[in-house]
Amino acid sequence: MKFMILVKSDPQLEQSIAAMSAAEMRASMAEMETYNSALREAGVLLDCDGLTLSREGKRVRFDGTSRNVTDGPFEGDLVAGYWIWDLPGIDEAVEWVKRCPNPMNQPSDIEIRPFQT
Repeated sequence: MKFMILVKSDPQLEQSIAAMSAAEMRASMAEMETYNSALREAGVLLDCDGLTLSREGKRVRFDGTSRNVTDGPFEGDLVAGYWIWDLPGIDEAVEWVKRCPNPMNQPSDIEIRPFQT
């Protein structure tokens, strides 16, 4: 069963990430790479990546036939990165997420969503 694991963010977390020193960012990335290596070795990891801050993105709002483009940064619930995993069930995904180092430098959330089959 495939799952998308979403590293959640918000404007406050994005500001915190942007304020991290290069050394803090390297340490965080090294810790995450160790975790990703464990996922690869276990045959769980299909894909993963981090996303740039929302200030570098755009949103397209659909309303009937109209399309409105908004430049970032964005408010509200954001996605900072993702993994795609292949596991027998959601309980196994929960166990892997619980082993993950905190992807942010403060309290944060990771969302687990099964792909439609």
